[in-house]
Amino acid sequence: MLNRIAQTIERYRMFEAGQKVGVAVSGGADSVCLLHALVELAPRWSLRLSVLHLDHQLRGRESREDATFVRELARNLGLPFVIREADIASSPGNLEQAARRARLAFFRDVVAAGGADRVAVGHTRSDQAETVLYRFLRGSGTAGLSGIRPVTSQGIVRPLIEVDRSQVTQFLSSFPASRGISWREDSSNSDPAFARNRIRHRLLPQLVREWNPAIVQTLANTADWALAEEAYWKTEIDRLAALHLTAEHFTAGRGAILVRADTLTALPLAAARRLVRRALELVKTDLLGIDFRHVSEILELAAGPTGTGRVQVPQLDICRSFKWLRVSRRSRPPAAMAGYRWAATVPGTLEVPGTDFAICLELIEKTETFEVPESVYNSEMGCLDWRRLSGSLELRNWKAGDQYQPSGSTGEAKIKTLFQQARIPVWERAYWPVLTDGDSIIWARHFGPAAAFVAGPGSGPVLRIREMAREVTAG
Repeated sequence: MLNRIAQTIERYRMFEAGQKVGVAVSGGADSVCLLHALVELAPRWSLRLSVLHLDHQLRGRESREDATFVRELARNLGLPFVIREADIASSPGNLEQAARRARLAFFRDVVAAGGADRVAVGHTRSDQAETVLYRFLRGSGTAGLSGIRPVTSQGIVRPLIEVDRSQVTQFLSSFPASRGISWREDSSNSDPAFARNRIRHRLLPQLVREWNPAIVQTLANTADWALAEEAYWKTEIDRLAALHLTAEHFTAGRGAILVRADTLTALPLAAARRLVRRALELVKTDLLGIDFRHVSEILELAAGPTGTGRVQVPQLDICRSFKWLRVSRRSRPPAAMAGYRWAATVPGTLEVPGTDFAICLELIEKTETFEVPESVYNSEMGCLDWRRLSGSLELRNWKAGDQYQPSGSTGEAKIKTLFQQARIPVWERAYWPVLTDGDSIIWARHFGPAAAFVAGPGSGPVLRIREMAREVTAG
């Protein structure tokens, strides 16, 4: 048994020599087995062990007795003991999920405080089988079927992941009586209200009896297979994401991800699905609530013949405009937030809300060395004849019905029409800046100065309008 656990530790490189390891002990057989096994194996890696216990406060006196049991166990083994209490019962939503979040937060805090380099938890191969079966029944893909990770990026390790639960009890029973090894039984582990208990006590035994006596090993093999698949795909999707996903305004906890629709349709279906999932995860920070149907709807949106459309998934909006798909968090409709109108002093710089740029206004005396930009169809610059302006200027967002005649065009056009012609995505339009002089639009971003006000060879002072990157302050 100890050799098997040691092989698992070596296989997944769970520890490095001399590390501090916090052993999560609930008091149940699995965690008690883990603690005793690591006490025996610690000299191989010169590990410094401590015992971690989270009191979920869900079972009253029984929970308190669990904490007392684990404290005494740590004392008998001469190990430091760290306990935290968590009021899980008052947490909203699923109790199992709330307890899991509390444990992970506890482990993260211990590591962050320098109390441990790794946290070892007592999940076994039996837990792995239950997890894979549970996720399969809920419709998980390969990522879900990879089950419980032997090692996580947060420093959590599972040395018992290749050991069955029955082997755990056999291991504990085989210790000399003088060691006095015992454990606690959690009464909630038999409560059929929890889906995992129904799988453990009803479904899996039935599958063993009627279908496959080695079902636990089979499901564990499935997890191992899927984990290797996921490792390959992570590298591949990292590469594809770097090529095809564009971050938009990823600052101060907000932002969006852009991806071309034709990129998704050109990729093999397996890669396209995973690239969509990566985009969703980047914005949402997790994939909770995201299922096969959501990914399929997004791919259908990308493959559709029209250039507009929208799909909503938990917490996210996915919008299509022309050739682009945009993944963002759900919020109020952009048009409701886009109303701004400011006096535009010259010289001056005005930040455009909802964007990462500002509009800079400069007055330049016309000289022989000054050159009007060759193209007035320029998103970064425009030049107006100052003498034709009243000087009472305003910068505001574009509104429905706005129209003007850009320099070089044959007549007035609605800005909405110009958006369509220039294929400006719908999500960029709400904050689109225009400069006005009284009731007249004299400049619009990307479309340039109005024909009646554009600076020319005979112009005197010139109002130069430049777009510049806006500095974003932390926090």
